[in-house]
Amino acid sequence: MPYRTLDKDRITTTAARLEKRIGERFPEAGLRKVAQEVVGLAGDIGDRTEKLQRPVLWLRAVILAAIIAAASIFTLVGTFLSFERISTGAFDFVQGLESFLNTAVFAGAGFYTLVTLEERFKRRSALRGLHELRSVIHIIDMHQLTKDPAVLHRGFMPTLSSPARTLTAPELVRYLDYCSELLSITGKLAALYAQALNDDVIVNAVNDIETLGTNLSRKIWQKIMLIDEDRPRGAA
Repeated sequence: MPYRTLDKDRITTTAARLEKRIGERFPEAGLRKVAQEVVGLAGDIGDRTEKLQRPVLWLRAVILAAIIAAASIFTLVGTFLSFERISTGAFDFVQGLESFLNTAVFAGAGFYTLVTLEERFKRRSALRGLHELRSVIHIIDMHQLTKDPAVLHRGFMPTLSSPARTLTAPELVRYLDYCSELLSITGKLAALYAQALNDDVIVNAVNDIETLGTNLSRKIWQKIMLIDEDRPRGAA
């Protein structure tokens, strides 16, 4: 079902096309370098999420070996340990039952830890990748930070510390729009992790990243709406 799952290759293609559009209109802008980083990140995340969907065979082998070793120890103890001299009194019975329950609890906890080890291993890898995406989102926000529509108003007086602003109104609209599109792509890249891992922690982390990108994109579009210049239709 091509429209029920995210395609990592199409996301990468979209990111590459956006980088090309930014390069054609703003060849010297730092935003183009950010877009190039997003393209590279898209390829890396595509490969990572594809690996996350596969079983970690070496880790499963270690877990299986640990379970077999633990089961062998319990079997060895139960087979060769002599219980002939153990008293059958009520006090000894309670002590034995308590020891058995403690052993069963610790054995169950150890078994659960081993069984979920692969899931936690993949989760940590996904969270590391999501942290990179969150950093890229903030970098994109930094690039649009000084793109203020107020400089287009008559009577605007820059200070000595004001950054150089050379963009016209149409160029400023396109620049801000490119920032919004980059934020959207980062959200789709984050969603690849949620698609690869059916894990509540990962899903919540992805939702947080998408919310962050959406809030920043909303701020960008507020700037666009403040620009008095009519936007050219059909521009790249």
